[in-house]
Amino acid sequence: MPTIRIPTPLRSYVNGQSVVTLQGSTVAEAVESLLVQFPALRPHLTNSRGELRPFVNLFLGENNVRDMQGLATPLGENDQLLLIPSVAGG
Repeated sequence: MPTIRIPTPLRSYVNGQSVVTLQGSTVAEAVESLLVQFPALRPHLTNSRGELRPFVNLFLGENNVRDMQGLATPLGENDQLLLIPSVAGG
């Protein structure tokens, strides 16, 4: 099953886990699996239309899925997504 690595600032929404196992054969299905398991994470990742927020980046290997097939990007059984929210500050 695919997995997703969760960055430290978001781990409080996933019971402190650094890696979560997901269901799905596409990035969209995997993200929905994550959000069904941990609904408190939804407003941090998606907008009111259910789309990924612009500052949320998902990587499959070294590639941002936005540069691949977006949420339609297929996932293999052993693929690992990496969730990287953009950080801003001053």
